Amino acid sequence: MKPSEIASSYDQIAHHWNGDKFNRKNGIAQHERALQFTKNRANAIDIGCGSSGRIIEMLLSEGFQTEGLDLSSEMIRFAKERHPHVLFHHADICTWELPHQYDFISAWDSVWHAPLEEQESVLVKLCSGLNPEGVLIYTSGGLDKPGVVTNPFLGQPLYNAAIGIPRTLQIVDECGCICRHLEYDQYPGPHLYLVIQKV
Repeated sequence: MKPSEIASSYDQIAHHWNGDKFNRKNGIAQHERALQFTKNRANAIDIGCGSSGRIIEMLLSEGFQTEGLDLSSEMIRFAKERHPHVLFHHADICTWELPHQYDFISAWDSVWHAPLEEQESVLVKLCSGLNPEGVLIYTSGGLDKPGVVTNPFLGQPLYNAAIGIPRTLQIVDECGCICRHLEYDQYPGPHLYLVIQKV
């Protein structure tokens, strides 16, 4: 699927993450673990911030000057309603250039929607966007090799892809970063998250 098609799908279901039925604890414990590795807490950004605002709220409470980015205009609309004083970027991470470097980047359940052929460059962009000792939390499908799948969710087709664990770790190393933590946090499901730090 093209990024514009992904955005269209999310526009139709953006309310789900903004409603009472969504588990707002999703990913929070993992972010708490990642934040333990931070040395500085000036600037942060939530890539694929969505409409729930839960990660934005967490980063603000931890003292970060926080920004958000999302491909879906409806996600951004809900996000701005929750946090009118936060800077949000309505853009595609595949083509958007980070305006500066960050001490913390969250890419929770977002980059895996980017086209498979774009994911390596996006990961490089995020690793390069870290300040020294900055931390990136990054989710992916826990695959041994590249893979793509499109599944329906709330009546909308959602594309997911992963470049595979070996290539992910290779890119992390090539970017001058270290993987501090890697976990299948929904095992036996293939959901994988990494805590990556710039050295």
